[in-house]
Formats: sequence, structure tokens, C-alpha cells
Amino acid sequence: MTTRFVSLLCAAALLSVFAPAHARPVTIENCGVTTTWKQPPARVVTIGQHETELLLALGLKEKIVGTAVWFGALPPALQADGKGLKRLAENAPGFEAVVAQRPDLVAAQYTYHVGDQGEVATRQQFEQLGIHTWIAPADCVGKSLTAGSNGDGGRDTPFTLDLIYQEIASLATLFDVEARGKALTDALQQRVAEARRTAQAAMKPEANAKVVFWFSSTRLNGDPWVAGSAGAPGWIARTLGLTNIINTREEWPAVSWETIARSDPDYLVLASMDRRLYPADDIVQKLAFLRNDPVTREMKAVKQNHIIVVPAMSLNPSLRNVDAVEALSQRIAAFHAGS
Repeated sequence: MTTRFVSLLCAAALLSVFAPAHARPVTIENCGVTTTWKQPPARVVTIGQHETELLLALGLKEKIVGTAVWFGALPPALQADGKGLKRLAENAPGFEAVVAQRPDLVAAQYTYHVGDQGEVATRQQFEQLGIHTWIAPADCVGKSLTAGSNGDGGRDTPFTLDLIYQEIASLATLFDVEARGKALTDALQQRVAEARRTAQAAMKPEANAKVVFWFSSTRLNGDPWVAGSAGAPGWIARTLGLTNIINTREEWPAVSWETIARSDPDYLVLASMDRRLYPADDIVQKLAFLRNDPVTREMKAVKQNHIIVVPAMSLNPSLRNVDAVEALSQRIAAFHAGS
């Protein structure tokens, strides 16, 4: 996150002190569930790093009583506020561990943690205890969880950052921090516009450059989970004028390296994470595989070292999608400057 971004958030925090509270009660519709709040939530458990980062970016660190599902470190601008947050689990927490924090709101990044077949619990189970739930709109709006592979589902409507802006506005209203929410959205929009200009200038002679986004895979020599064209990486590619060669509405399909090599992408974007559920979670192993496998080492992007490593969170629908747009635009500009 840029210095100007942090400054805008600080200014919004000051403005919100003097801003009138939103009229109560507040009614919020979220992923098919409507809840009414007489007061802003006081105790929140976040299940998903995006939800944690969003509440921190809105200046709500004192509301967070527990967190879970972490891919890696917080971005530098949020590390001070995020220091000392209670981690209930690195991955999915137990239902009892969440309830023990006495939350009045559980905010989840993914439907599969608190949806109808929730890995942690269903929304109904939480509601029976008087605990409201929130699911990131990016994981339910325009999305089908029955289509696609790997539990990530497919998208009926391509993802755009408007879903993140919608979430910012809803939570800012819920927590009576609307000025902070507007400042956060304005800062994100400015950063996207600047990154787009950087990339367009760098790639002017190179129309329709091709890209592949590799998240992980169960086996290094197996089919990788790569981003489809309708998820967050698809939006990142379109924003920068790149063509994602994986043209499917599935979010993270498994595609063979032979298929990817035939399309010979100009750039490979790799997810880096602290999580270690699968061998390809490890970025060192990813890079070694690409440079040694007889199929992948012959790809143009590998030969030219046009490999861009970004935090895994920046490839999931989140505030960090803007970080990815910036990182790719800067690296692409650097590639062209050195050519």
C-alpha cells in the first residue's frame, strides 16, 4: 500500500470522528440473508484474511476478537494495527473456538466456511446462538459454487473490483465509518488508474500479451491450479490489457502444463504464501519446477524470466487485487525497460 493511501485513510479516520452516526437500525442484505442492527457490531471474528485486512483498513482493529484462514503476512500499511490479533487457526477454525470469542458478527471470506455446507458452521447454526454472519459479496454475487473445480466454483458474471467497493460501502455503513469507507474506495480507484497507465505505456508495442496465473497444485508434476478468466486474476489481466489464456469461468481449474505450454504465455504470475497444504504452496518449489521440467522450461516466459511473484492474497478477491495490478504493471515496465 502506498504512502498516499495510508495518508488518505488517516484523514478519513479523523473525519469519521466528526461525522454523524448512521441512522439506526441499519438493515444489511448479504448473500441472501438480511440482518438488522440497532448498534454496530462490537465483537467480530474474521474467517478469511481479506475480511481481517478490510476491517483493519477501515480502522476497526479494536472490533476484531479472533481471526482465522491466513495465507501470509499482512501488507506493510496494516502490520502495526494487525500486530497481536488473536489467531484461532491458520486455516479453518473449529465452531467452538469461534463461539468462545463471544462474537456478535462472524465475517467470512468464503462461503464454504459458513455457507449451507459450512466447514466451520452454517449461518443458521450461528444465528441460533444470536451471532450474525457476513460473507464477502465476491464469493456469492454472480458466482455458482456447484460449477467448477476444487471447491472454488465458477462465475456466471466476471469479477470486477466493484464487488470489493460494494463490500467496503456495506461494512462502512454497518460500523458507522462511512467517511473511512469512501476514502478507502477513492484511494483504491486512484491506484488502479495509475497502474493501468504504467502498464499501457510499457506494453504499447506488445498488444494482447498472454499471461497465466498459477496458485498451487496437489503435486508439482501434476496439473496446476491456474486462474480462469472470470475471477479476480481475470480482472487483473483485463485491467492491464493482458490476455489470460485460461478461458473458462471456473475460478481455479486444473490445467495441464502441456496445454499451457502450447499457448506459450508471455508472463507467468505465481502465488507466494506461508500456507503449506500442498507442495506447490512453496514458491521455491514452484520456481525450481518451472526451470527444470522439460515442458515448462521451454516456455517463453520461463526462458525470458518473465515470472512475477505476488502474495497469494492478491489473487483472491480482496483489497490486495490492487496490489497485484500495481506489482504486475511495475514488473512489466521493468521487463521492457531492460529489453
